[in-house]
Amino acid sequence: MEFLYDYGLFFAKLATLAVIFLFVVTLIASLRNKPERSAKGDLMVTRLNDQHEDTSDVMHLAVLNDAEKKIEQKKLQDKKKRERKNERKVAKNQNSLDCGVRKRVYVLSFEGNINASAVVNLREEITAVLTTATATDEVLLRLESAGGMVHSYGLAASQLDRLRKRDIPVTVSVDKVAASGGYMMACVADYIIAAPFAVLGSIGVVAQLPNFNRVLKHNKIDFELLTAGEYKRTLTLFGENTEKGREKFVNELEETHQLFKRYVSERRAKVEIDQIATGEVWYGSRALELGLVDDLKTSDEYLISSMEKADVLEVKYILNKSLTERLGISAESAIDTLLVKWWQRLTCNSRNLP
Repeated sequence: MEFLYDYGLFFAKLATLAVIFLFVVTLIASLRNKPERSAKGDLMVTRLNDQHEDTSDVMHLAVLNDAEKKIEQKKLQDKKKRERKNERKVAKNQNSLDCGVRKRVYVLSFEGNINASAVVNLREEITAVLTTATATDEVLLRLESAGGMVHSYGLAASQLDRLRKRDIPVTVSVDKVAASGGYMMACVADYIIAAPFAVLGSIGVVAQLPNFNRVLKHNKIDFELLTAGEYKRTLTLFGENTEKGREKFVNELEETHQLFKRYVSERRAKVEIDQIATGEVWYGSRALELGLVDDLKTSDEYLISSMEKADVLEVKYILNKSLTERLGISAESAIDTLLVKWWQRLTCNSRNLP
């Protein structure tokens, strides 16, 4: 009897594994056969005026009693009816010369890393904006980046220059940090705003790498580096670096720094470039004194004030992720959750120790 029980338990486990396996195979097959919505990604445009109005309405009603709430809800309904009627009237007369066009503020976001990988999304968003924006509109870029590779951030800054070449005003808002390559992007703008404690500057160039040559020699390991061209390789990870190579490497850094300084000074003519191009960073209030920014305020404050006189449209380009990327993100999220739970459990146990 015990044998039959064990056999049944084993069979149940085997059947469960088979069902899970078939489910995973079916899921993968369905995802692979699912038609793509677009070749690369999807463009999303959200009217932030509507979001702000909805939030305002919810809060306004929340502080009223039931009787007041009914009266106010009726007023809001009547208001929305009038707004829809006005919108239809504007749409009907949009070709009339007497019909004024309301200003539009296009809101983009850039969250930078060392490779400035968000430039893939930024270039698509700017291309989309350029199809409709005019010189009477504005682009606001909410920028957060501590910098990274020169060529990557150079490309990101060049994308913003596309707007300037079409005479479209560009404003950059920094709530946390725009340093090094991040500030290279920011200085393209006609107008820069920053939160009072945002970090700006770091107009400098840095490079570092370890060298394992002595470790290799200690373990009697030979390393050969063959090049054609005197300065094809200046400093290496495993070879023996020379003073001549170091000098050439530093000269290249200095040349890049001079290009960076020239780029900033051409776009922020009022700054004393030798004073700010020391590699230092400054908080918003000091950055304002040095001319690195034009005003101190958060992006939220700027956007809400813009809604009074313009249609504020958030433009986002969302890249489609492959099955492997989606599974990787899910696995990463699961691991993060497990680590957090483990850390919380460890912390709680340590607090209970005598």
